[in-house]
Amino acid sequence: MSEKTTAVSLRDIKKTFGPVVANENVTLDIYKGEILSLLGENGSGKTTLMNMLSGIYHPDEGQIFINGEAVSIRSPHDAFNLGIGMVHQHFKLIDVMTAAENIILGLEGKLNLKEAKVRINEICDKYGFEVDLDKKIYDMSVSEKQTVEIVKVLYRGAQILILDEPTAVLTPQETEKLFAVMRNMKSDGKTIIIITHKLHEVEAISDRVAILRKGAFVGELETAKTNAQEMTDMMVGRSVSLNIDRPEPVNPTERIKVEGLSVRDQDGVYKLKDVSFTARSGEILGIAGISGCGQKELLEAIAGLQRVETGSVSYIAPDGSVEELIGKNPRDIAELGVSLSFVPEDRLGMGLVGNMDLADNMMLRSFRHGKSRFFTDRKAPRKLAKTVVKELKVSTPSIETPVRRLSGGNVQKVLVGREIASSPTVLMTAYAVRGLDINSSYTIYDLINQQKKNGVAVIFVGEDLDVLLELSDRILVLCGGEVSGIIDGRTADKQTVGMMMTKKGGEA
Repeated sequence: MSEKTTAVSLRDIKKTFGPVVANENVTLDIYKGEILSLLGENGSGKTTLMNMLSGIYHPDEGQIFINGEAVSIRSPHDAFNLGIGMVHQHFKLIDVMTAAENIILGLEGKLNLKEAKVRINEICDKYGFEVDLDKKIYDMSVSEKQTVEIVKVLYRGAQILILDEPTAVLTPQETEKLFAVMRNMKSDGKTIIIITHKLHEVEAISDRVAILRKGAFVGELETAKTNAQEMTDMMVGRSVSLNIDRPEPVNPTERIKVEGLSVRDQDGVYKLKDVSFTARSGEILGIAGISGCGQKELLEAIAGLQRVETGSVSYIAPDGSVEELIGKNPRDIAELGVSLSFVPEDRLGMGLVGNMDLADNMMLRSFRHGKSRFFTDRKAPRKLAKTVVKELKVSTPSIETPVRRLSGGNVQKVLVGREIASSPTVLMTAYAVRGLDINSSYTIYDLINQQKKNGVAVIFVGEDLDVLLELSDRILVLCGGEVSGIIDGRTADKQTVGMMMTKKGGEA
């Protein structure tokens, strides 16, 4: 861009919530026809800043300019009138309505669904969206719901789009599709602001990077002239090692033995077929596979949350005794020491209770072990909550704060910290760093490695293949619910694992 035209100017923006300063004196320019990545650690004020631009919050101090004119944005309706649309981490869609109905919902005047579909299809064709307008939201995948949200803001005339963690729950293929659409929108002159923690995606999609630290703007970088290390150091305010330790396995002994495991979904389609492997104490077994290849069903089957058609899952206790897990209920399996930490797509919907505070959410994990069924011990959960806040640097006014008031990344830390703190003998964790900034992610990797050093058998499902290769001792590769192979994490390379993820039964 030889001549930059300013779309958004933020001048000395300040926002506080009681004693917490979310943003302080932020000054930033964003240009037309560019993709800007907004980076910062969890709780650094990224989403708060964009919520002021989209009308959810109003600045305590400072001024916002849109296309060179000073504006007051006091509601999302004001933002829409100025051509600003934000797609949040938690979608705001009506499940029982179709995609088309959601897109036009809330617009003023007489609504003609047939005419609206014509215009929606024009938008989809122009930018490369794929969406079934007659499909109900409750039947849609996460990426389909996200597409509906983006089309919804474009239908309302948005020229400035804010995407909050848009790839957090997308597969690599879905992410590339989204990026292709974003590039098309950029070519059409749209201004796109993306909040993300995935630095390789920042490098792939953005033109510039703006960095916040503790609510303040600390600088900007041209993406083509920077790297992950420089961006990380700027976010954290000091040099951060981007190396994951991989200590040698500690006295590896068989802890979980899975033989011939098969699982079908409600439509009779195999989600797992004849899966066999062992997980050993003192090592990390990584599970690699394209999203939806049976990772979720595998962990849930071991934890007693999934109906198994055939096969067995044996738990070999530290004392050598053997328990068959198939047929046991989840509570009994958990009490044996088999813990499942599954970070869901909807953290608050499935993992935690938003209206409860941190201590009470800790209690959800441990209340069955209280001395009395009627008088629940609250001291241990409060102590655990304080430990998780301290160790994982959870940004919260206090442990009495309702979880729904925390940022997405801080919610995640509470969820993961609670499971790791339960002292399991087998820790199964899926998407443990989903949505976390890079510094927090490395804290989680260190905690998982500590579990390994303590002799825990760790089964680790992750979205980042580079991390799997750095962290895992062995990697089980799934393709279409079948095992493609089990390889040494120390000698495997990304290309080989990638090929195995697309070929069944060890064909790779």
